[in-house]
Amino acid sequence: MLRILPIDTPTLGDRSYLVHDGEVAFVVDPQRDIDRVLDLAASEGVRITHVFETHIHNDYVTGGHALAAATGAAYHVNADDPVTFDRVPVRDGDVIAVGDSLRVRVLATPGHTFTHLSYALAANGEPVAVFSGGSLLYGSVGRPDLLGPDHTHALVRHQYASAQRLATELPDAAGVYPTHGFGSFCSATQSAADAATIGSEKLANPALTRDEQTFVDELLAGLDAWPAYYAHMAPANSAGPAEPDLTRPERADAEQIRKRIAAGEWVVDLRNRVAFTAGHVAGTLNFGLDGSFATYLGWLIPWGTPVTLLAETPEQVEAAQRELVRIGIDRPAAYATGTPADWVGGEGLATMPRATFADLAQVLHHRAAAVLDVRRNLEAAEARIEGAVQIPLHELLRRIDEVPLGEVWVHCAAGYRATIAAGLLAAHGRRAVVIDDDFDKARADGLLTLAVA
Repeated sequence: MLRILPIDTPTLGDRSYLVHDGEVAFVVDPQRDIDRVLDLAASEGVRITHVFETHIHNDYVTGGHALAAATGAAYHVNADDPVTFDRVPVRDGDVIAVGDSLRVRVLATPGHTFTHLSYALAANGEPVAVFSGGSLLYGSVGRPDLLGPDHTHALVRHQYASAQRLATELPDAAGVYPTHGFGSFCSATQSAADAATIGSEKLANPALTRDEQTFVDELLAGLDAWPAYYAHMAPANSAGPAEPDLTRPERADAEQIRKRIAAGEWVVDLRNRVAFTAGHVAGTLNFGLDGSFATYLGWLIPWGTPVTLLAETPEQVEAAQRELVRIGIDRPAAYATGTPADWVGGEGLATMPRATFADLAQVLHHRAAAVLDVRRNLEAAEARIEGAVQIPLHELLRRIDEVPLGEVWVHCAAGYRATIAAGLLAAHGRRAVVIDDDFDKARADGLLTLAVA
């Protein structure tokens, strides 16, 4: 009995895998919060004996080292990765037996990193799957630029060769099980696919349907920024991170919240943007749990800044803590639950206007208004509002002097990033109107947009 069970982390766009034969199991690329893996193994009634890393991850802190320590499993990491912990080193061509029926063959597939590995699985002698990490993804590949521009051009060609190798050495029926590609910024492009085989990828994946130069040119042209916290992930993973502490931090009252804001710490309101704009503690920032909370918080925060979490319920604080430890923000400074009235201590609440693109069109019909576009550069290159100042959200803090004075109408693609930006502007004494609307409506609502070829 072979079972391949994905463990999704949709907020980071990644998957881990628990694979077992009914008795023993191995895990590929576990996330930091290993309790999910342990719970799944317990529910399946299997024992984890091996843990495999496809690469030193750039987008999250691994749980591999902690999972191996907790279970006594062998921890398999590329022999050429410069880690500082004990592991079972593996190289291209190695075959690892997992129980009586499962065999895992190590395949060198550089491209996402220089030492990237994939793991081909055979069950009872039949090749059935490949765990491709950041190599062959659904309709894409892992991006080759995360190690810096000096390595990008070499890695992109390695990525092409690695995808070709997997397609050549594995049968068409073999399932493809990548770690990235479900919204992760580690993916070169995004796909809506949820499953694939080698055969289906041969028909759809540019790394398998384009000639090498066309693939290289198209992939490099489509790369955009990645989260700043990525710079901290590889060093953390090379040191063998321990299991995180998910116990609740200390509770903050209204006075402590004011002091933390005054000290320049980040006090983060986890509610959705509608609730935040309707009333919040002045100086707090909105990173709602209903969006890519950890990605954008980790991207924007000056690394090491203390974080206090404000939420309606303790469960929301716990969810936020879990997301933060995955990117190496281990312990919030404090938390508070309830409502803004509980957090503000008798002072008045701050509010923020919300609007639609139709509202903006009406305003522009009667008067001039400053518009700030906080989408990324590739998004803005496809279509933008004429006259808008475009500053990607991740650059806003260092470029805030470029934002026009007075009232600014802020937009992104749907409203989540615009609300983050508006909170940052308000914390710097600026006035913002949040356009909480789909950008697709901008053209329909009569706004002049420019398509850039």
